[in-house]
Amino acid sequence: MAKVYYYYSAMNAGKSTLLLQSSYNYRERGMHTLLFTPALDTRAGAGLIRSRIGLEAEATAFGPDDNLLALVRTAHAAQAVSCVLVDEAQFLQKAQVRQLTDIADELNIPVLCYGLRTDFQGHLFEGSQWLLAWADDLTEIKTICHCGRKATMVLRLDAAGRPVREGAQIEIGGNDRYVSVCRHHFRQGLVK
Repeated sequence: MAKVYYYYSAMNAGKSTLLLQSSYNYRERGMHTLLFTPALDTRAGAGLIRSRIGLEAEATAFGPDDNLLALVRTAHAAQAVSCVLVDEAQFLQKAQVRQLTDIADELNIPVLCYGLRTDFQGHLFEGSQWLLAWADDLTEIKTICHCGRKATMVLRLDAAGRPVREGAQIEIGGNDRYVSVCRHHFRQGLVK
């Protein structure tokens, strides 16, 4: 029986790199993978997953109303899908996480999701909440704070590099807007 896996961390832990490596491993063995990335994250370009170390691959961009089960069923009918991989999985909707569990349970296709656990205020994202609740296997990918401790939180920064504590939960950005820190430095709002 296939499973749903959730690999989560703070930013800059290598989640996209691991996703791309996993897809490569399947493809190297002659298997077909299906990659998904949220349409709202266009930093690498629409329908593209790119890691900070330069790896990249085309992906299907999805929006909040897309039915991932239907998309996978259609792709699977055209060519057998060996694995479904989802980047920035924190942006999934509850219904889409349910659809991913249906892909594993009904289509017997493993689903590997990669994303953040919490936002810049320390709150769970909707996708993260339901993946933490429903995934068969949870794996934390570790990264470090500037102090050397494990980074588990993310600070959002303003243009002057000061922590932002209020605002919309979703605001796309990279190292220019976010920094991963330990809980202690998250509470203090300290950035190196």
